[in-house]
Amino acid sequence: MPDVRVLISTEELQARIDELAGAITGDYEGTRPVLVCVLKGAVFFIADLTRRLPFDLEIEFMAVSSYGQSSESSGVVRILKDLDTDIEGRHVLIVEDIIDSGLTLQYLTKSLRTRNPASLEIVTLLSKPSRRTAELECRYTGFEIPNEFVVGYGLDYAEKYRNLPYVGVLDEAG
Repeated sequence: MPDVRVLISTEELQARIDELAGAITGDYEGTRPVLVCVLKGAVFFIADLTRRLPFDLEIEFMAVSSYGQSSESSGVVRILKDLDTDIEGRHVLIVEDIIDSGLTLQYLTKSLRTRNPASLEIVTLLSKPSRRTAELECRYTGFEIPNEFVVGYGLDYAEKYRNLPYVGVLDEAG
């Protein structure tokens, strides 16, 4: 297994998720929002986040693809799994693992807005502002990170490393 340098420790992740949950609770308590998990990378994040939210909510899943087996986004977005729930009139919070160029999430938000939710916001664990090419508003951001390819805590490289309990930078020479 190649070396992975720890970028964000397990303890740092959990402390920041506590803070995000506090902010989200203040904004959504009493609304029964739909949290839309973007598969597969955001599964760890949504699991930890929702356990900290002390109000009724619904969880939905969407699968989109723009990476394939590469570490670079192809720019072509495909919806592989759509929502099972009608979100019209509902408060929707997209739960994302990482925002890189923002193109995938821009496509996803445009698609979801056509379904007339009461509100549509984004929470992302990680953001790479230096890579952003899409106009995108993210309400909640866990960490801003440098332009490095990260793995762990749900993030993968060719379906590997998702199960690491921290976010790390893959040493591709390894």
